[in-house]
Amino acid sequence: MTRKERIIDIPKHGIRAVDPRDGSLGQFAQTGTLSRKEVVAIASQHLAREVVDLTRCRCFLLPFGTCSGFIAGSNEQPITYDAAVTFKSLELFAGAGGLGIGLAQAGFVPELVVEFNRWCCDTLRENHTQLDDGDLQAAWRVQEGDVRKVDFRVFEDRLDLISGGPPCQPFSLGGRHRAYDDTRDMFPQAVRAVREARPKAFVFENVKGLMRASFHDYFSYIHLQLEYPDVVARPEEDWTDHLKRLHKHKTSTDRSGLCYNVVTKLMNAADFGVPQRRERVVFVGFRSDIDARWTPDDGDFTQEALVWDQVYGDYWDRHGVPRDHRRLEGRAAQIAKRLSKDEKPGSKPWRTTRDAIFDLPDPRHFRRAEAVNGHRYQPGARTYPGHTGSYLDEPAKTLKAGVHGVPGGENMLRRADGSVRYFTVRESARLQTFPDSYRFHGAWTECMRQLGNAVPAELARVVGEGVAGKLQAANG
Repeated sequence: MTRKERIIDIPKHGIRAVDPRDGSLGQFAQTGTLSRKEVVAIASQHLAREVVDLTRCRCFLLPFGTCSGFIAGSNEQPITYDAAVTFKSLELFAGAGGLGIGLAQAGFVPELVVEFNRWCCDTLRENHTQLDDGDLQAAWRVQEGDVRKVDFRVFEDRLDLISGGPPCQPFSLGGRHRAYDDTRDMFPQAVRAVREARPKAFVFENVKGLMRASFHDYFSYIHLQLEYPDVVARPEEDWTDHLKRLHKHKTSTDRSGLCYNVVTKLMNAADFGVPQRRERVVFVGFRSDIDARWTPDDGDFTQEALVWDQVYGDYWDRHGVPRDHRRLEGRAAQIAKRLSKDEKPGSKPWRTTRDAIFDLPDPRHFRRAEAVNGHRYQPGARTYPGHTGSYLDEPAKTLKAGVHGVPGGENMLRRADGSVRYFTVRESARLQTFPDSYRFHGAWTECMRQLGNAVPAELARVVGEGVAGKLQAANG
């Protein structure tokens, strides 16, 4: 795919096409039975120019629903990927695909996507259907199975990036967080992938709980393994002894073997335009011969700017909020006391839950809601100590996967009168910045689990663009 080409989705008509921007349509795929001429006519209208050349067109039929689910509202735009796509990647622990979406928007095309959970794999397959014949490189090849059984040596020196989010249960504040004693800890597999494939860079993310004081030594252990993946633990060697050897290797004058420049950053998704307070630890490493080092962004969005907009701007009027529902809570009320009308913050306002879902119908109105992809009302929400739901006029609290088939208690919207209801799948997807056309497989609890474990696509895009910029500079 050339720099002039791009992948363009038109979910309203169930069409995906390659747009070479040279008067031809290129290849296209569709879910229905439209003729080639009908597809070209729709593409011409969408692109605001005539598509005249049909000779390059080859039609592929996708499984029904792959591109469907388009709805009216603020997100009424096709999904577009700028195909200045020049980087090859491998995605591990892909989940529902939030990290992968953002990295794809930054220019990374996965050669392989690995995920264990069958529902997640079904979600990935439906939204990223593989088309082997031709130039439609945005499609993903999904491998369902245990990452421990993957031989990464076949990718040696072929990849620009390895990415993934190793299972977070060992470190989650909401779980049992046994860290190195937890069989679900997959960081060793992430390190093995780096060691065997030797990518130019990697991006791994995990929960904030990984940075707890009680995990300090194990956090250092993960960091040093990613720095020096060739320093492998010996048979029966305890992790603490391995950590000592890694420290010794780092301070040695002779540090032969594979080495990465690794930077870690705790990032709050709300600071990057995501309508959710979601803090993730991000590890970014560049192979030492690349001579690059990640310089993480602090984000352009702040709570101060949001509070100013609510106190002195048009936030409430813009959303038509009644005066008796206009209130600030917690820290926002304290921030308001020190703000001045004449000193508007230079940053952008945090995006709120209301910003994200304002155009969606009330899911209790079944006839209106049923037309929206994944927007089904789920009864049974209730508050309990420590779980009171998300205030509409702030970014949502962190969505959680929950346990025992019940989503996390914060996966709820709290109304002005204090009552709560569960977020729908579509609302949760908006809070995670997934596109409206994205479909999730499984029952409601499974869909909410996928979303509770996901990386916000917008946060992933920001990180991906930073990495892509460094790789471009290194490539000259």
